[in-house]
Order: sequence, then structure tokens, then C-alpha cells
Amino acid sequence: MQCPKCGFESKGLQVECSKCGLIFRKYQRKPEAGQPDRNEPITTEPEPQGVGPFLKQLLFEVQPGINRFYFYGRTVLFIVLLIWGGVFIFSSIESQRAMNSLWHLVNLPFHEAGHIFFKLFGAFMASLGGSLFQLFMPVLCAVVLLIKTRDNFGASVCVWWLGENFMDLAPYINDARALQLPLLGGNTGESSPYGFHDWEYILTETGLLRSDHTLAHFSYSLGILCMILALSWGGYLLFQQHQNLE
Repeated sequence: MQCPKCGFESKGLQVECSKCGLIFRKYQRKPEAGQPDRNEPITTEPEPQGVGPFLKQLLFEVQPGINRFYFYGRTVLFIVLLIWGGVFIFSSIESQRAMNSLWHLVNLPFHEAGHIFFKLFGAFMASLGGSLFQLFMPVLCAVVLLIKTRDNFGASVCVWWLGENFMDLAPYINDARALQLPLLGGNTGESSPYGFHDWEYILTETGLLRSDHTLAHFSYSLGILCMILALSWGGYLLFQQHQNLE
């Protein structure tokens, strides 16, 4: 018997081809209209390969059938962050707008926890650890939202929070020589022992104390950049989600 698919000759009557595995009975049965032929190979679109397509999908993919309740909640949050971010962006370092906002109370526990976690690595890292951990938390949250829950809009909010943290640190850095900023406990850097003011100690140890204002403006500029990127990213995602509402 000859296989009608691969042409292999087999002796006697066979249920299937011993070479390609074709089941003769199924092959001879014509598929109904609209039904796929089981003997024909099924082709699928190849998944995107490479870092670029993966990042594009991770950052900008929007699922169909977006829940309207979620969408409008995100829209309200976006408007709040847009207005709040505009206030921060158009304020000066000297105004200490970010440090005097509600967000400072959110950042403060992470800042103090950083001092504790990095204390194992010596006095210098203990001082720097507060600022590092304060910046690390929104980055960690953004990564978890992107990788674990695939919530790219939530990740954009975390990037906005990262920008606010850079702005929150700028007045502290700017005060490294003046030592007039009120610190935790009611003291100022001037009335406290050497090392109590994190950035006085950090910049003194690194020989960069005279660059405190430059570094503070750099930190504030990074904060502005993060906020603009976050708002642009979040706004684009909301526009795409609006096209995919249930």
C-alpha cells in the first residue's frame, strides 16, 4: 500500500503509514466546511525575537477588552499626577516643594530603612544608603509591575514616583554646606554632630562638598526628566486603552 502523503510503500493493509505516521482513514475523510484538515500542518505566526520587540511588548502592550472602571480610575490618577507633577516641575529647589509634600512622608520610612540596611557596609554606605534605598523602592515596584503583573501603566506611575524622589533629595544635597535644613528630630545639620547630615558627610568624604549645588540641580533635573517620561508613557497607554474598552 502506498502512502498518499509521502509515497512510502508498505506491505499489506495498514492503518497508518510507518514512515510519516499518516492515518489513512482520517486522510481519506474530507473535512467539513470551515473545519481544518487534520493532516495539513498548522502554521502560526512566529513570536517576536530579540530585546527590542520584547521591550516594546513589555512597555506598550495593551490587552483588548479593558474594564471601563479600571480605565476611568487610571485616568483620574493620571490627571492628579499630571497636575501634581506640574507643580513640582515648575518649582525651584529652594522652595522645597517636594520635601514639604505628602510624598515626603511616603519616602521617609524607606530613607531611614536604607540607613539600617546599609549600616553593615560601614559609615559611608550607611549615610548614602538612605538616599539609595529611597530611589530603589520605586524602581523595584516598577520592575515587579512590569514583569510579574504586566501592569505597564502602574509601572509608569512608579517612574513618576522615582522622579519625585530625585526632587525630594535635591534640597538635602543643596544644604550640604549651609546646614540650615530642618532634619528628623528637629535639629539642623549645623546644630548636629558631624555625620548626622547625610550629604554633608557624603560630599565631604568624596571631596565634592563645593559641588553640592551642582549635584542638587542635577538630581532635580533627573526628577523632571523622569516625570516627563512617566507622564508621556502613561498618557500614551491610556490613549491605547481607550481604544480597547469593553
